[in-house]
Amino acid sequence: MTIRSHNLDSVGEVFATFKIHQTAGVDDLTDDDIGGSVTLTDNYEIGPGTAGAVLLGKLIALTLQDGDDGERLATVQIAGVCTMPISATYPTVGDRVVCGANGTVKQAPALTGDDPAGGNLARGTVLSVSGTSSCTLLLN
Repeated sequence: MTIRSHNLDSVGEVFATFKIHQTAGVDDLTDDDIGGSVTLTDNYEIGPGTAGAVLLGKLIALTLQDGDDGERLATVQIAGVCTMPISATYPTVGDRVVCGANGTVKQAPALTGDDPAGGNLARGTVLSVSGTSSCTLLLN
C-alpha cells in the first residue's frame, strides 16, 4: 500500500485584511501580485515584498478592480501552510525565508550581530522545494 499524498496548502490557514500602500495616489498592489509575497509598510497597510523585507504572508485576493485605487482591500494569508514562488538565494527544506524580488521568497540571511531591533527578519519553515520555481512553507 502506498502513502496517499496530501495537499498541505489546506492546513492551518489564517487570513487577515489590510489596506494597500499607495505611491503617488496609486495602489502598490494589483491583481498581478496575487499569489506573491507581501510585507507591512505602515499601520495595517501592506505592499509588495521587496528583496530582504520581512515576509508578512501571501497575497490571496484584492477587492474591487485595479482602477479603484484607495478603495481596495487585500486579503493576506498570515499563517498556515502555503506555496509561494522562490528566487535566489533559493531556500532548502528547513530554511526560514524573507521576501525576494517580484513577489517571491528567498532563503533568509544568517543570524548576525546586526539583526534589527525586534529580532531576525526570517519567517516560516520551508517544508518542500520544487526546483527553482516554488516552495511550500509553514508561516509560523
